[in-house]
Amino acid sequence: MNAPESGTARPAPAGVATLLVIAKEPLPGRVKTRLTPPFSPTEAARLAEAALADTLWTVRALPAARRVVVLDGRPGPWLPPGIEVVAQGPGGLDERLAAAFAACTGSALLIGMDTPQITAADLAPALSPTAWDGCDAWFGPAEDGGFWALGLAEPDPGLLRGVPMSVPETGAVQRRRLVDAGLSVRDLPLLRDVDTAADAAHVAALAPHGRFAAELARLTRAAVR
Repeated sequence: MNAPESGTARPAPAGVATLLVIAKEPLPGRVKTRLTPPFSPTEAARLAEAALADTLWTVRALPAARRVVVLDGRPGPWLPPGIEVVAQGPGGLDERLAAAFAACTGSALLIGMDTPQITAADLAPALSPTAWDGCDAWFGPAEDGGFWALGLAEPDPGLLRGVPMSVPETGAVQRRRLVDAGLSVRDLPLLRDVDTAADAAHVAALAPHGRFAAELARLTRAAVR
């Protein structure tokens, strides 16, 4: 798996004050609905749980003063130690992301739960001690036109409110919002979200030793029996 399952989180200070993961409780019918079909709602929820677990175990080992999952729902056995839990605010996704940043003091980097293939290397540029030297924002574009990461040196919820979410132009609009606000923006690697079964296979191949890849392999084997 991607991280050890015992011990304490590494107390690493410096590049970013708060690491945020925006997530939904992985319940059938509420997550990864575009995986159904070919997967059942229960199977899609299992894949979502594995993706969330991989993401949180990666985050747990990264340098930050705080590591927080901003959760719609209740925590479960997928939550590793060393990760704080705060409830998502009300409203659309733009409002919920804005509220997550509004609750932060100091620099903050937010990622989603749909890129279980993320590694420390993917996030390293935004987490180094000099990450914010001459930089106001970090932006991680997604292949589907959205974004998988957003970092702000000075969290301003107004930079997210009103951005149309879950549409092909989401990422372009969000990045333009940062630039139009006069921020210096640096980019993280382009990554692929897990939305469809094809995405799931692609992402699992990129991280073959993770929980997500193991769960996808298990479900695939069960389907051919």
